[in-house]
Amino acid sequence: MGNDSTGGRTDSNGGVQSVDRAISILEILSQRREAGVSEIALEIAVHKSTAFRLLGALESRGLVEQAEDRGKYRLSFGIVRLAGGVAARMDLTQQGRPVCRRLAEEIGETVNLAVLRSHYAVNLDQVRGPAAVTTQNWVGQLTPLHATSSGKILLAHLDDRYRVQLLDAAGFEKYTPNTITSLPVLEKQLDEARGKGYAVTVEEFEIGLNAVAAPIRSYEGEVVAAVSASGPAYRFSEERMHEFAPALIAGAEDISHRLGYVG
Repeated sequence: MGNDSTGGRTDSNGGVQSVDRAISILEILSQRREAGVSEIALEIAVHKSTAFRLLGALESRGLVEQAEDRGKYRLSFGIVRLAGGVAARMDLTQQGRPVCRRLAEEIGETVNLAVLRSHYAVNLDQVRGPAAVTTQNWVGQLTPLHATSSGKILLAHLDDRYRVQLLDAAGFEKYTPNTITSLPVLEKQLDEARGKGYAVTVEEFEIGLNAVAAPIRSYEGEVVAAVSASGPAYRFSEERMHEFAPALIAGAEDISHRLGYVG
């Protein structure tokens, strides 16, 4: 066994080494399901007292727990809490993909799923419709909240104070002559979006690009994402966006139900 003589003292390489060892412990427990202190100490080449101290720290944060009457440790449900954000996004993409395919086929344009990240809307998934000819891939791209239909939907369902904070952080950059750069004008549009159940942008982020979006809710009823359809303005006109809005809203509700929302 590696002879780590630090015992209960601070590791010689500081906190980074302790973090690395703690992560190694989590990986060991993930692979083996259960492991004792001596077993873990041997695996990560430290003194038994150091392994015990690291396990104690992980246990205090709810990441590991002791198995009853066996003196061994296993992962605890705190891991689920940490993984929840990633799992939720993966679930959103998995559950949303078949609906996005159907919407893209029905509407004929590109359909995207987007979520809030900092003061941007980021696209998680994209399906091109049969009429889409562009090769633009929006997946992973950060887009402005005030100038995109998904961004407007996400903003519309935020707490008032939080929404103002995000807009202050982002600013009102003018991307085209149609970009909304006035908070009162944007707030009016957000009110309309909440009432109608969808938001539109008319060449506000890019000249020649229009889009419409509807909200997706988690099982708790919170708006966690937006599904949008976008296309060239000459084909996907304001009239057509409003015409297809009910289909998009229905698609958003379908995804919400797949996520467990029953409202």
